Amino acid sequence: MERPTPPLHASRWGLNPEITFLNHGSFGACPHEVLAAQAELRRRLEAQPVDFLTRQAPGLIDEARNTLADFLGADPAGLVFVPNATTGVNAVLASYPFTAGDEVIITNHTYNACANAARYWAERAGASVKVASVPFPISNPAEVVESIVAEIGPRTVLGLIDHVTSETALVFPIEQIADALHARGVEVLVDGAHAPGMVPLNLETLTAAYYTGNCHKWLCAPKGAAFLSVRSDRRSQVRPVVISHGANAPLDERSRFHQEFDWAGTADPTPWLCVPEALRVMGSIADGGWPGLMAANHELVLNGRRMLVDALGIPEPAPPSMIGSIATVPLPAGPGHPPGAFATDPLQDHLWSDHRIEVPILAWSGAPHRQVRISAQCYNQPADYAALAAALVAWHTPD
Repeated sequence: MERPTPPLHASRWGLNPEITFLNHGSFGACPHEVLAAQAELRRRLEAQPVDFLTRQAPGLIDEARNTLADFLGADPAGLVFVPNATTGVNAVLASYPFTAGDEVIITNHTYNACANAARYWAERAGASVKVASVPFPISNPAEVVESIVAEIGPRTVLGLIDHVTSETALVFPIEQIADALHARGVEVLVDGAHAPGMVPLNLETLTAAYYTGNCHKWLCAPKGAAFLSVRSDRRSQVRPVVISHGANAPLDERSRFHQEFDWAGTADPTPWLCVPEALRVMGSIADGGWPGLMAANHELVLNGRRMLVDALGIPEPAPPSMIGSIATVPLPAGPGHPPGAFATDPLQDHLWSDHRIEVPILAWSGAPHRQVRISAQCYNQPADYAALAAALVAWHTPD
């Protein structure tokens, strides 16, 4: 089927116009303007690597940090860049003062990589991980809070909680969760991988001790840009997974916290340095700036989800208030999903090879059958979801 004329903003990306790209949620996609800014920074780096990395980069990182902190409502003194949210989660878990017998709460929606990290670092200290079962489909956000609080015990010290879940695409009520756990003496580490640029954030008002998120997804920065925000009373305890020169560098106006995270060894800092440009570009696309863009993507994904559930004859699996810019829809029974984080389902392969639709088909442990997760970014349009709906119906009703 010939794809309709792409929307106006699609030309700002280098995505192949011959495909229907409904998987912004996995790795994001970077606009031309941001890639051009990164190319210029890389040109400067390679023109004089020593000057750029030792003299220019620290100040440029501080400038990027301050811009991002303003967008997130965060304290720049507690904000550091990391390559991805998984790295941020590991930094906190590796630094956490667990003792034997302590418990960490995660949920059955926790991203697999971060669940693995929680188990690894907890077990090294003789602690354990407890899984709170949050239903999906789900009726209201209160079910999330109730499910997590029910698992708190006398040895619970930390909750690793998603802000926006990956496989089920639910926006968890993170403020209420953080407050409920904080009131019971449990610290909270928020995996906000999807949240920045999808939902409004004000990290200074959040009672969670730790928050990590990606900039390469909904902020559309280059791959390798993410952040970790740490509450003031916890900063002296949190160290990067890679210990380098910052551990004993002479202190100047830059804190030990910043020195350790800002330099973990030779690396390309340009993804971090492009975050301000990504914020500028994406904030200029929609009427109303960032709030307008978030609202437009939210409405687009809800419309797309409505097309899918209508075509499949199923109810919407979550209220609109629990949806951001991604949405997951359960599918009828079908062949099983192969194991492995990067294995693809036969249906996903079929949609790609036969329809040129890139969309993830997921097998979540809490559901009996596979699910499809759609994304909405301003390069998408309603016809994209209509094409997916038609392809899914055809797959599940063969001749």
